[in-house]
Amino acid sequence: EVQLVESGGGLVQAGGSLRLSCAVSGFTLDDYAIAWFRQAPGKEREGVSCMSNSDGSTTYLDSVKGRFTISTDNVKNTVYLQMNSLKPEDTALYYCAATNYGPCPAIYIGGRYYRDFFGSWGQGTQVTVSS
Repeated sequence: EVQLVESGGGLVQAGGSLRLSCAVSGFTLDDYAIAWFRQAPGKEREGVSCMSNSDGSTTYLDSVKGRFTISTDNVKNTVYLQMNSLKPEDTALYYCAATNYGPCPAIYIGGRYYRDFFGSWGQGTQVTVSS
């Protein structure tokens, strides 16, 4: 059974940092693309970052480039999202998701269809950034 469990969320002041973790089980990261999504109240879920474990390529939403970094530890079967220089607009419920479709989808990561490529999801971890 494929499972993804997020952790690491919390309350942080603007300019601060958090590192989210996504522990996966039931599959090995080598065969999957893993992404982080977020959903703020009243907004659609949007992709934030994706990593293709087949070739190590990464994709980021423009608004987080240079601030967020996705990485994986294949020994621990864990995916991380390091978030620096956090802003109040980063406040959201953050999810990790996996797909064995292949590499990260070659469409706009912030678009409404990006999430349709991912069939396995965690329950989410809340990130709140105060101003």
